[in-house]
Amino acid sequence: MSAKNSNVTTLVTALVLCLVCSVMVSAVAVGLKPKQVQNSTLDFNKNVLIATGKFNPATDNNSVVAERFSDFEVRMVNLDTGTFATDEELAEAGITDIINYDIAKAARTPALSTPLTDDIAAIGGKPKFSKVYLSKDTSGQIGMIVLPFHGAGLWGQIYGLLTLDNDFNTIKGVNFYEHKETPGLGSRITEESWRTQWVDKKVHSDNGDVVMGVAKAGTAKPTEVNGISGATLTGRGVHNMLQFWLGKNGYQPFLENLKAGTAGDNGV
Repeated sequence: MSAKNSNVTTLVTALVLCLVCSVMVSAVAVGLKPKQVQNSTLDFNKNVLIATGKFNPATDNNSVVAERFSDFEVRMVNLDTGTFATDEELAEAGITDIINYDIAKAARTPALSTPLTDDIAAIGGKPKFSKVYLSKDTSGQIGMIVLPFHGAGLWGQIYGLLTLDNDFNTIKGVNFYEHKETPGLGSRITEESWRTQWVDKKVHSDNGDVVMGVAKAGTAKPTEVNGISGATLTGRGVHNMLQFWLGKNGYQPFLENLKAGTAGDNGV
């Protein structure tokens, strides 16, 4: 066999092997996609439970997540009107998959958001819709509500879940489930010792001002939590997130309508 033919054979063999390997990798990726989606949903639902105090990572395992999360109802909220979104509103916006709706992505999608003149949380824009999680009591009234929120930290976006009691003003829990903050400093926002500071804090004053916030370490007012020493910029980022998401451009109109019984669904 000539050297020329030998080189061609080697090249063809390599290309065939590459093609076969690509097909195999693609097939595996496609086959694993449903499992990956399932695991992602399980992980997020677990984080919702952590924010409500219904899951303890130190003592509970994933086998209880589905049963405990079944107490929650996932609803979409129209942030422009401060009411529960109707099917017609969602259809007009092209939203067909509520479970996988990504509010952070929506904030950076022009068709699903509106520009912000003061983007204090650095999220890109005001989403037209958000997703909330409701837990109702035996009478059908909301027992607590979980509000997703996000915004810029020191190194990237921070994603959290804030749980309010049935007065829609008292914090029952918080969970920061994704971030890029500095290990040992800003990353301490995930520690239980810091998160427990949030419990029983009020988010709004009687006149509607956002009073919940993150103060410089050791200087917190009764309505605030102390920041973490050495993580000033992380604390400032979380503070700005609260100011936005609990303010007029965020959940405040919706929470006010819930209190007044005018959020839709007969007030519930």
